[in-house]
Amino acid sequence: MLDIKYIRENPEKVKEACKQKQVVCDIDRVLQLDQNIRDILPEKENLRAAQKRLGRDDIEKATRLKQEIKGFEEHLKGMQEELSKLLLEVPNVPLSDVPVGKDDTENKVIKKWGKVPVFTFTPKDHVALGQELDLINTEKASSITGARFAYLKREAALLEFALVQYVLSVVTSAKILKKIADSVERGYSPKPFIPVVPPVMIRPDVFRKMGRLTEQDKEERYYLQQDDLYLIGSAEHTLGPLYMDETLQEEILPMRYLGFSTAFRREAGSYGKDMKGILRVHQFDKLEMESFCTLENSLKEQNFFVAVQEYLMQGLELPYQVVNVCTGDMGKPDARQIDIETWLPGQGKYRETHSADLMQDFQARRLNIRVKRKDGRTEFVHMNDATAFAIGRTIIAILENYQQKDGSVKIPKVLQKYIGKKEIKKPA
Repeated sequence: MLDIKYIRENPEKVKEACKQKQVVCDIDRVLQLDQNIRDILPEKENLRAAQKRLGRDDIEKATRLKQEIKGFEEHLKGMQEELSKLLLEVPNVPLSDVPVGKDDTENKVIKKWGKVPVFTFTPKDHVALGQELDLINTEKASSITGARFAYLKREAALLEFALVQYVLSVVTSAKILKKIADSVERGYSPKPFIPVVPPVMIRPDVFRKMGRLTEQDKEERYYLQQDDLYLIGSAEHTLGPLYMDETLQEEILPMRYLGFSTAFRREAGSYGKDMKGILRVHQFDKLEMESFCTLENSLKEQNFFVAVQEYLMQGLELPYQVVNVCTGDMGKPDARQIDIETWLPGQGKYRETHSADLMQDFQARRLNIRVKRKDGRTEFVHMNDATAFAIGRTIIAILENYQQKDGSVKIPKVLQKYIGKKEIKKPA
């Protein structure tokens, strides 16, 4: 949520943000309600003061004033509720370096790493490789659960747990993180991440505070009506509220977490594309980073997260590109979104595998997460979240980039010690 004072002082900037993010929101009505509330509050307080002065001297007049105050309070409550509802619809304002654009075709590539593999044979996609090596079974999952579900078997399942162990070995290592942090800014905090397995269900009111349950989002979410709970679409949905209604001490920041969870998405509106395999499914596992920091470290923390993502990808030796996401394609709570897209030979193009979202204090203001500064000031924390690995898409990238002419698949060196072998062969 944006600070009402910021909207008051920057109405045109906020209107432009709504336009750029393609969000319909009546900013003029927000400002009108804000002004009306500020006009009424002194009148109500004047009446209350007059009522106190009368005491028991004029019961009839005091009773009349009491009714007037009640009317003011009911009117005020209605306006405050309407304002609160409207403020939840206002998107975050993009940072100045965010490209303006309508959709993903106008995102800007800012970096490429690694060599796109050149094969002496026609490369297969992960669907064919998964079937031939008996790693992925979508047909049986479809008959049991429905379309866009899958069984991961054999080395595919082992790859999942190897990726988890690999990420943990990086994000819990102060030595590795110091090297990464110094690449962002020398002396920047190398504080390790705390591993977490978070809940995969969330209350609707908390989901809305996270900015991830708008009317448009609802069709993407799985709702459990009997329990009035939603299934999360990513671990940060329940990691973000970890300090809801709490005040943190500046000395402990940044607080960084790595969450592992299953994610659930309806993929509404995507029918007809990516229907085969495990690229776009309703259920998948994911490793997600979340942090709480101070205002001055907000952008540096996002850059640090992206540097962690790159370190992990370079360890797997997978070719990728870093993308600055444009206003029309970025998340509503985001001030800046950086994606990593990995080369998939089976499709002959880069596909999104990672996101890094800088929220500033947008979510913290809704969640009421504050930090008490060393000088005694209290302000809202700044929040970041970022993908460590979306497991399914990373397995796709490994299978397709490491495939061999004989149909086998090499295993990335950093994962071999967790799997106990160097390649995946067709089972006998």
